[in-house]
Amino acid sequence: MEPILKYFPDLTERQKERFAALYDLYGDWNAKINVVSRKDFDQLYLRHVLHSLAIARVCTFDAGARILDVGCGGGFPSVPLAILFPEAHFVAADSIRKKITVVEGVAQSLGLENLEPRCVRVETLKESFDYVVSRAVTAMPEFVGWVRGKIRRGQRGSLPNGILYLKGGDLAEELALTGMRWDVHAISDFFDEEFFETKKVVYTQM
Repeated sequence: MEPILKYFPDLTERQKERFAALYDLYGDWNAKINVVSRKDFDQLYLRHVLHSLAIARVCTFDAGARILDVGCGGGFPSVPLAILFPEAHFVAADSIRKKITVVEGVAQSLGLENLEPRCVRVETLKESFDYVVSRAVTAMPEFVGWVRGKIRRGQRGSLPNGILYLKGGDLAEELALTGMRWDVHAISDFFDEEFFETKKVVYTQM
């Protein structure tokens, strides 16, 4: 858990307890349903938890903000973000039932009442959110098509409502295809571990 405490030293005791519990919880679930690559499970806190929390270095969420995690997999980035922002409400959506089963189990064990796992295709959701977060689920033009119209106007955090997306590599061409203006934040500006050298948080206001 050292990487979390290194960059987020002001966590409450409750937050520290919840983050500390993640390793064993995901270890137990991963033995039944493989949602975290077994080859890098020992790097869970760095490659999954801290990576998810890079979003919090770009935008903090207000109490009452509603955030949709698209293609949440085993709960990243929504589970770490829900621990960090207990007053915001997160919907973790994935169309694969077994992945949502893991998120449900983790949320229940942690008592994360601000996290709502849903087995659903995001395109079918009728409600609106303040922010959409995600971690490399598809190409950006397709992703924008899924969530366009699901983000309401306003500002329920430190940035105007919009998309916060975790992605790696050279993104210029892919982002240009969306026809939208994006702010690209290098995660290596926030975290100094080698793993983050090519990783980014991209943001657009909707």
